[in-house]
Amino acid sequence: MSSAPAAQVPIEDLRRILADTIDEDVHRLADDTDFVDDLGVDSLMALEVLAVLEKEYGVRFAEREMREVRTVRDAHRVVSAKLTGS
Repeated sequence: MSSAPAAQVPIEDLRRILADTIDEDVHRLADDTDFVDDLGVDSLMALEVLAVLEKEYGVRFAEREMREVRTVRDAHRVVSAKLTGS
C-alpha cells in the first residue's frame, strides 16, 4: 500500500501506476485522456486498473465509482475522496 498521506495523492504517482497497469507511455496519459475512448482500454483491463488502485491505496470501489473512473483526473478525484473520507 502507498505511504502517501491521506489528503495528498500525488497525481504524477497515480499517473505512473495507471500507465504501468495499462502498459502505456506515461506521457500519453494527460489528466483528461479517456482510457476507453482514447487508449482502447477494454472492460477487463479497466477492472485490472481498479484492482491495482484498490491494492495500492487500500480502498474499495463501489460499482458506481467503477463506471466513473475513465481518466487520470477521475481516478485522482475518487481515490483522494476515499482516502480523505469525503
